[in-house]
Amino acid sequence: MRISSILADEKVRLSCEVFPPKRFEGIAQACQVTREIAALGPAYISVTYGAAGSTPGHTLAVAQAVQQAGVTPLCHLTCVQSTKEHVRQVLFDMKAAGIENVLALRGDLPATGEPCRDFAYAAELVAYIHSQGDFCVGAACYPEGHPECPSRAEDLRHLKQKVDAGVDFLTTQMFFDNAILYNFLYRCLRAGIDVPVCAGIMPICDAKQVKRAVQLSGSIMPPRFAAIADRFADDPQAMAQAGIAYATEQIIDLVANGIRHIHLYTMNKPWIARKIVENLSSIIHMG
Repeated sequence: MRISSILADEKVRLSCEVFPPKRFEGIAQACQVTREIAALGPAYISVTYGAAGSTPGHTLAVAQAVQQAGVTPLCHLTCVQSTKEHVRQVLFDMKAAGIENVLALRGDLPATGEPCRDFAYAAELVAYIHSQGDFCVGAACYPEGHPECPSRAEDLRHLKQKVDAGVDFLTTQMFFDNAILYNFLYRCLRAGIDVPVCAGIMPICDAKQVKRAVQLSGSIMPPRFAAIADRFADDPQAMAQAGIAYATEQIIDLVANGIRHIHLYTMNKPWIARKIVENLSSIIHMG
């Protein structure tokens, strides 16, 4: 099923993200994790792309496990270190597997050396995907601005370019302050960006994740959550419970303010997704 059709549903839905293994021998475990999350009845499950696009086969294998579990898969695809030939082959393999949803991403720039020049920006990848078949294409967006972008205004201009290239929906980077998302959505509308936006939520259940989340995404950590992480840093059980409670409250506030789709970054931990679903059993439609 096309994700654009899923997002047109008026029900409040939850989708999830999983990541494939780095090594082939880890595929069976990743697929088992995926089946456990799929059993919760998410709207769809997105599968991330290996570092530098090194393991597209692993992404496809996990996406096929999503399919076999009766859930719509969304395959991530990065381009900054890929040739058009490579991307064409990955899309061909997706099409052959019956996968029609792609999340188009630039990907991380290489630490050393020059990136491939076939694609410089995600907007170019979006247009290229459409040239290769009838895919439903999503893209990422950054409520707090992309970490590499000098200003939020410039980041919004780049986002508009992606949408104009044919993006059907957007998924946000993780954020921990809902007011930031609401401001971002207002700015999107003013910029003429009116495709569905899925709110990306990551439950932080380990105090070590806090520093890493800030480093990777540039997210602002609200004082309220910083206090939680500081208070429960040395008590893993309490930290996990507090992190899930905080994410649950975030989602409740989002739904109360008209957000219909939540995308949960699960970190391949089915128990976290299960707890969130249990907490929201009368608020979010599953299955």
